[in-house]
This record gives sequence, C-alpha cells and structure tokens, in this order.
Amino acid sequence: MQKVKLATLFTDLPLAYSPIKLADISITGIAIDSRVVQPGDLFVAIQGGTVDGHDYIPTAIDKGAVAVVGQMDMKSSPVPYIRVESPRQSLTYLAASFYDWPGRKLTVIGVTGTDGKTTTSNLIYHILKEAGLRAGMISTVNAVIGDEVLDTGFHVTTPDAHDVQRYLARMVEAGLTHVVLETTSHGWAQHRVDACEFDIGVVTNITHEHLDEHGSYENYRAAKARLFSSLEWTREKPQGNPRLAVINRDDRSYEFLTDFIKVDRIAYGMGGNADIHAFDVTYSQQGMNFIAEINKLRVTIKVSLLGNYNISNCLAALSAAVVGLGIDPIIAAQGIANLPGIPGRMERIEMGQDFTAIVDFAHTPNALKVTLETGRQMTEGRVIAIFGSAGLRDKEKRRMMAEISAELADLTVLTAEDPRTESLDGILGEMGAGARAKGGSEGETFWRIPDRGEAIKFALRLARPGDIVLACGKGHEQSMCFGAREHPWDDRTAMRAALAEYLGMDGPEMPYLPTQDMPEDVWLKT
Repeated sequence: MQKVKLATLFTDLPLAYSPIKLADISITGIAIDSRVVQPGDLFVAIQGGTVDGHDYIPTAIDKGAVAVVGQMDMKSSPVPYIRVESPRQSLTYLAASFYDWPGRKLTVIGVTGTDGKTTTSNLIYHILKEAGLRAGMISTVNAVIGDEVLDTGFHVTTPDAHDVQRYLARMVEAGLTHVVLETTSHGWAQHRVDACEFDIGVVTNITHEHLDEHGSYENYRAAKARLFSSLEWTREKPQGNPRLAVINRDDRSYEFLTDFIKVDRIAYGMGGNADIHAFDVTYSQQGMNFIAEINKLRVTIKVSLLGNYNISNCLAALSAAVVGLGIDPIIAAQGIANLPGIPGRMERIEMGQDFTAIVDFAHTPNALKVTLETGRQMTEGRVIAIFGSAGLRDKEKRRMMAEISAELADLTVLTAEDPRTESLDGILGEMGAGARAKGGSEGETFWRIPDRGEAIKFALRLARPGDIVLACGKGHEQSMCFGAREHPWDDRTAMRAALAEYLGMDGPEMPYLPTQDMPEDVWLKT
C-alpha cells in the first residue's frame, strides 16, 4: 500500500494553507466523495453546485479519513484539518504529489477545443505509436495504458484531478514515456489538470458551447487558453520540454490566442497563410487523401475519416508530432493512415440497407454544421438529420442547431438528448421555433418525436435509396439522462435495432428510455 506523509503532500503546493506545521501521519489515498473513503485517506471537501463536501466531513472521518482539507473555518476536528482557499485547485497538486508528480516523468501533449478533441487526440496517439514511442492516452472516451483500455465513464469531461494523476502514475509504472491528454473547458475551469506538466498544447477550435457554464464566449475561450498558460508553468524535464502551442489559423480564436501565448507557437490551417496547411484534397466513401506542407516539406496523407474538419484535425496532430516532437513526417503520415476510426464519430452502421446510416457525436452548432456539410458531400440523395439538445445546458444552441439543420439538411427529426429535469416538450418547442425561423415546415421538412428510438425508426422510414441518415449528438456515449437518472443508451445499438426492424431481420433490442411508455410528467419525477 502506498503511503505518503501528510507534510510531503503539501511540499510543492503553490497555494497558501494553514496550519503550516502538519501532523506526522501517513496518507494512503485521496477521496472527494465520502462514500468511497477508505481508512487512511485524505478527504478533500469540495463545494459543488448542489452538494457541499464540508457537510460530509463527519461521514468521511467515521469511514477512516485521517485528515481533511477544506476551505471553511473549523473550530475543532478529531483529525488534522488543513484550510485552503480553494480545495478544488489544491486537489490537483495534492494528487500529483501523492503519485510523485508523474507528469514530470512523461512528455505530455494536451488537446483542447470545442469539437475534434477526441479525434485529434487519437490521431496524435497513433502517430506516437507508429514512431515507436511508448505512449498512453486519456480521453473523454477511455484511458489507454499499454494494452489496457479503461472506460472513463458514462457522461464524462476531463476525469477528476486525482483520477487523472492516478492514470498518469500507472503510465509511468508501465514504462510509458508519452501521453496524450484530452482536456475540456470544465477540466481547466475546475483546475483538474493544472499539475499535469504539459509540454505541448493543441487547440482544435473554440466555438459556441458551454456558455451556461462559463457565462460568455470570452470566459469559455479563457478557460481553454489555460492550456497554453500551463506551458509556462511546466518544469524543465530531463527528456526535454518543447513548450509548443499549436493553434488553428482558420478559427475565430486565432487572433486572441496569438496575442495570449507566451511560448513558441505554430499555426495550422487549410490556407497557405498557415505554417502547416493542406491542398489537393480528394474524397471517397472510405475517407480522404490530401497533401500536407510542413516546413516546406510535402507529405501525402491518407485518412479513413470524413469531412474537411478532419483534415484540420490531421494538421493539428501533424503539427504536434512533427514540429513539437521531431517525428519524421512520413512516419506521422503512416500513423494517421493506421487510425481505424473513432467510436461514435461519423461511424457507419451497415446492415445491408440501400442508404447510408451514420452515428456522430455532433452536439454543438459548429459540429452539426460541419457534419451536415460532410453528409452532403457523401451523397447525391437527401440528408436526413436526427438530433436533440440537452437540458440544463446552453439554451441558445437549441435554436441555433435547429436553424442550421433547417438550412443544411433536407429533413430533420428533433428528439430527446439528455433532457434531465427540463421539460422535453419545452426543449423541442424551442428547437421547432428555430427550424420554422429558417423556413422549416413541421410535418413536411421537420418533425418533433420525443422518444429517440422512435425518432430513429421514423427517419429510416423517410429514407430513400442513396440518402444519408445522420443520428447526431450522442456518438460514443453510453447513457441518456431523464430527470436525475442515467438510462443505458447507445445510439449505435439503437440504430442497429431500428435498421433490423426496418429490414425485417434479427438485431439488437432497442434500448429502453422512459419516453417509450411514460407520460412526461411521470418521468420528470423519476
């Protein structure tokens, strides 16, 4: 069992704490949830949106916590209590210290952005593997440590700070030397990755998303930009420290980031004004080919992904690998060619139907726009879109996404996507208004079908030979939230179930959602 002295945990904490003199006790773990506290743990009490960890300090102590970190004043405590200004920010450094600062022993490539983070992370990971580097990856889909693949959860952003550090420590223990770490705006705003010691930072784009969380585009952009600030904090490493920022020349964030970044930077883009750019793009049903120009060198790229936005993701990955790490462009190109595809990203579902069925994660206005544009490139038939918009999240994008679909898709089916405790009927009403504002006609060009399974079935019945049906918004996710409960749900399984019924063949059962048999006022209370 790992043991670390309490005082040791606080040695490199860049935040004030009291008391300065700490008890001579050993810590065997760190917990932020009183329900999982084990004897010997340090319990970090964090104030959340609806739950205050300070209320659970007695429970944590009863379960064996030997010390507590919090921000409230406590007159007395049966175990050492260390007061900090921000327990959440302190957690990332305490966890890094507990695991002996694994980020300092790895070359860490961070990837952030609104859309394309997971794809870009996977592209970089495959390039590193092709280059013969012992690499791991932590994404919103999974953590890859050698031959082990760990699920990172149902609905996930960046994992909590102590989980991130635990994954990094396991990578060091496994002998890995490089890691690709996908980071979200939530992760940066909540300081979950502050102690990861990034060497290279990559941004895909910064568009309209999470404004409910951050309040404005400027705040959201600033949260993403903390990745580049962190390059300045990183300590020098024996293996080297590139401190390179990789930014998107074509994105609206470019000017801001250019002025913001204080380390070396490189810009990628589709035009010749970027440091790394693409030309001679050709498309097929199996993917794309293009030529990338890097430092006046040209290399042919073949990728099994679709859409111009994935050319941008490839350029981002090439920038990090070739310029940041010095990997040979030919090897990098082979790494990209080795990528088989990303779960839930433009994933084809083939069961013998005479039209194309695809599941994609597009859940933001920009992602939906580029996905529908890609769908248009892939077919001479009609584009049929199925999507919703989450409850208790950015409400403005509901109208925006419906407007985009009304303009770019031929037919649109609006449905459930994690309504949570909001009225699904109300959400669909807002989306319907957006579709009508752009000329949509309900019952002719768009429909509102609350049950997602029925919505997919309905869209398939609309399809003609040569059409493309795109189920957007859930992608790889494995659950859907109604009320306060997560129900098992996978759009890929749902699409296969709907296709099996449509084709009259055996297939999986349609996953259950409460909209199948409950009035809305009932499932909202479950």
